Amino acid sequence: MKKILVGICGILLCGFLMACGITTTPEIIMPDQPMVSSVDTEQKIATDNKNTDSTQALSAKKQDTQQEYTIYLITMDLSDNYWKSIDNGCTDAAAQFGNIRYKWTGPDTHDDVQQSACIDAAVADGANAILLAANSAEGVNSSIQKAADAGCKIVYVDSAASYDCVTVLSTDNVAAGRTAGETMKNVLQEQGITSGTIGIMGVTADTASCVAREQGFREAFEGTTFTLSNTVYMQDNTENVKNAVAEGISQEYIGFFGTNEGTTAAIGTALREKNTQSIVIGFDTSDTVLEMVSEGVIYATMKQNPEVMGRDGLKIAVQALEGTYTDTNTKIDTGVTVITQDAM
Repeated sequence: MKKILVGICGILLCGFLMACGITTTPEIIMPDQPMVSSVDTEQKIATDNKNTDSTQALSAKKQDTQQEYTIYLITMDLSDNYWKSIDNGCTDAAAQFGNIRYKWTGPDTHDDVQQSACIDAAVADGANAILLAANSAEGVNSSIQKAADAGCKIVYVDSAASYDCVTVLSTDNVAAGRTAGETMKNVLQEQGITSGTIGIMGVTADTASCVAREQGFREAFEGTTFTLSNTVYMQDNTENVKNAVAEGISQEYIGFFGTNEGTTAAIGTALREKNTQSIVIGFDTSDTVLEMVSEGVIYATMKQNPEVMGRDGLKIAVQALEGTYTDTNTKIDTGVTVITQDAM
């Protein structure tokens, strides 16, 4: 009877609460779940944005404080593809650094006075470093000294002057010339030719790189029965070489040696015009020279690495400016490869 009365009271109580509009819902609490309010989320976003802004500000500050260097490449002229290859190497290196104002310039012809003017102009433009293919060993030293006195770092590419520098990046030209001579001797032997005269074509008497190549070539023929002609210099006029080749053909020269891209191409052109074949060993790998090699007009050409000279030369110049490259008057041999028709 007591249980019945308790049940009836419970029913009556629920009915009373419902009649009064009062309901109850149990509270569910999930353990270990932190409560995150909208205010907390806004604060977190604001903090993240602040951190991002700080990072960007630091990056911008770093870029603003990074020193910009002005670096010039000054070559003997601006016409040969060979110089353009050095420029390509410099351009690639400058792009990698990102803080380099880089310019390529040079005289119209192989002239000490004109190249000196290019050096002076680079210094006046605020050049911090100059990569220089010196036109001669002594002829531009006065301008180089002025540049050095102004704090400009000097790096030689391909051809060095006698003035002090950071480093010289070039082919070991005597060794390369000797390789060219041995290549000529081998093909002469293959063709059963044991004597005769070989014509030698140079650029100028003061172009140190080409003079060294000629030296090595002549050394290779020491003690042989072959005769090497006096050097004919192109002097920025291909007709000088073409006329010398024509004269050599009339005297039945057995071959010709060109000490650079221009002389090599001029020899090949002269042989084409005369519709005559000869054994030609040359230097460098412009499209014209390689075409002549593929056609058999030129037997072989010595491939240098001008892009390496430009790329590594600019990098070393920057290192010297930053104080991480402290050596002076070092020499770096950038190598040479013999390119023949069979090797193409």
